[in-house]
Amino acid sequence: MDILKKGFLLLASGLIAHGVALGQETARDTVQDKPERAAFESSHIIDNPTNVLYPKNTLEIVFSHRFGLINAEGSNNNDLIGIWGPANIRVGASYAIHDRLTIGYGTTKVDRLQDFSWKLGLIQQTRSGRIPVSVSYYGNFTIDARNKGRGLFPTRQSRYSFFNQLIVARRFNRNLSLQVGGSVSHYNLVPQRMRNDVIALSAGGRYKISPQTAILLDYTQPFVHHLNGVDLDMDPEPGFSLGVEFGTSGHAFQLFISNYYGIVPQKNVMFNQNDFFKGEYLIGFNITRKYNF
Repeated sequence: MDILKKGFLLLASGLIAHGVALGQETARDTVQDKPERAAFESSHIIDNPTNVLYPKNTLEIVFSHRFGLINAEGSNNNDLIGIWGPANIRVGASYAIHDRLTIGYGTTKVDRLQDFSWKLGLIQQTRSGRIPVSVSYYGNFTIDARNKGRGLFPTRQSRYSFFNQLIVARRFNRNLSLQVGGSVSHYNLVPQRMRNDVIALSAGGRYKISPQTAILLDYTQPFVHHLNGVDLDMDPEPGFSLGVEFGTSGHAFQLFISNYYGIVPQKNVMFNQNDFFKGEYLIGFNITRKYNF
């Protein structure tokens, strides 16, 4: 009987020890497979949306400002690096109704654009590397609210434009994050000899140089050839932006130079005629503020 008791106690001790070890291993695996930290500080990397999705009940307010072109044609080089030129402004807000779904609204000064947006998280990168990237879908529906008395729009639907983008992002380490995105921009009404749809590929990156400071790079390449006339070239120019970001727990401030003036994505992709590498660029900034409820 003593031998049986000792054997039983030894077996029970082994099972308990094995259970504890298994529990610890499972706990470690669970920790490792948590979603990776966000690749970017805010919902936009200069001119393009990022994959960032905030926790449920987070409100983000975004203020975007673009000064006029530096030394724009007709300015006589006296525009104080574009500050005295015509500016474009957008004020927007987005709200996380779910950890993986955010909806938003914004209004833009030029053309009085009213945009309604949504962002959906499809795949989340994990800390273990089992899922190496995050994938998000961003879309918007925009209304041109300029005065109908100007004869710009023959029908109500002529005011509508749309933007859809699939974003793939990866946080490589605490300093470096990169993303690429494929998009389709659509306008119901465009000038004659222009196509209604433009496909574009964008790429962006963020590299931290201090705990609160990062360098930003953003590029967008449209793929379209409009039915241009002999002396008419309406094909859009690529977008290029370079800037710096200062972040805190609730704020992100981006200061940059860019050849994109439109702010709303499809406006830039479809109609940008500024060539960054010919000196046609402007100064801009984005300010974001997060509120958690």
